[in-house]
Amino acid sequence: MGIRPTLRGIAVGAVGLALVLVGISIGSPGLLRIGLLGAVAVGAATLFAWLTDPTRGPHSLSVERAVRPNPVSVGQRATVRVAVRAHGLNERIRLAGLKLGEQAAVELSGGRPLRARVERTIDTISVLYPIYASRRGRWELGPLNVRHADPLGLASVGSVLGDAAQVTVWPAVTDLGLPTDALVGEPDRVALGARSPSTDDAALRDYRQGDDLRRVHWRSTARLGELMVRSDERAGMRPASVLLDLPTHEDDTEWTVSFGASIALALLGAGHPVRLAGARVDDARIDTETRSHHLRETNSTARAELLDMTVDLVPGRTPAQTDEDLVAAARAIGHSGSGAELVFAVVGPLSGAGRAALAPLAAAGNAWALVRTGPEGTPTARDAESSATELRRAGWRVATAVPGEALDEAWARLLGAVR
Repeated sequence: MGIRPTLRGIAVGAVGLALVLVGISIGSPGLLRIGLLGAVAVGAATLFAWLTDPTRGPHSLSVERAVRPNPVSVGQRATVRVAVRAHGLNERIRLAGLKLGEQAAVELSGGRPLRARVERTIDTISVLYPIYASRRGRWELGPLNVRHADPLGLASVGSVLGDAAQVTVWPAVTDLGLPTDALVGEPDRVALGARSPSTDDAALRDYRQGDDLRRVHWRSTARLGELMVRSDERAGMRPASVLLDLPTHEDDTEWTVSFGASIALALLGAGHPVRLAGARVDDARIDTETRSHHLRETNSTARAELLDMTVDLVPGRTPAQTDEDLVAAARAIGHSGSGAELVFAVVGPLSGAGRAALAPLAAAGNAWALVRTGPEGTPTARDAESSATELRRAGWRVATAVPGEALDEAWARLLGAVR
């Protein structure tokens, strides 16, 4: 809380002080009394402003903040409505002279002052303003800055009211088509969505948290002493992993996350259980085990849950750490998969360890990689081409793209890639 005289109060105080000095110098009691009156008025106004501060002591002013929509995607606008309500006569008096100012993260305001429309009633002040989501993340709005002045406008007190709210900004995504005939080859028809009747010899694998308990094969479970589930790969859609290798450059990171999220949503929409892998999560609420689960379209919140996971993805602190994350994720996919899992990777030029870790994932012929490249002739472009060549030799279908390229164009090129 900050109490200070207004410009009017400073002027009244300065004039009063001058009159006191003049009155003393010329021995005029009248001027002295007028000068003292000005100083006392400023002091009394300051005390009044402090005593009537709407945030001081117990009060029944409530702040309600609503953001629509929330979450919001990068490049989209949202509308914020803040309502301050008074629930008693004393609070209504305090509310009458209240001036409001909203705080917002620069990622939501663009670094510019927020332009708001203010509506007042006897017991409510409503502030309505737009925000623009410019960067993926979780950003704060509020708390509300309030300033209250005395009736004469000689002093004011500033403080904060209410709590901050959080706005979640999802990455910008593109609706990518998933034509089955473009993704499958001769031996892969069932892998990418073709359904066939279930058979009794469906493959079995270890139970993983998140699997449907209806798929538990109880006879095998009793025999082996461990939960076993039917893969039923030929009876349904194969699971898919989207493997992300995030660069340290911010714009390239956002492009990669947007591409990975768009691919994951396309797979999810086509019925494939999907998970994200590779990138580091800068949020204690989402652990590695949670991200290892496959999200299924049958879950009505799967799309929102997937996008929410992408909000906190960050590259490693160093290129070496990023490479370690990618290698660990690739090995985890290879270890947990049954050879039928689809793998889509969006990666940069790979190290030797990265190439070695990714190569086995294409053993079943179900792996696609988009390798980020740079301007022609640059070291990045040469390293990217070398990585792409090695992945093709291992059985991956590979395409290259320059970060910033239209996602649908890069996707179409990847779908048309050959081993």
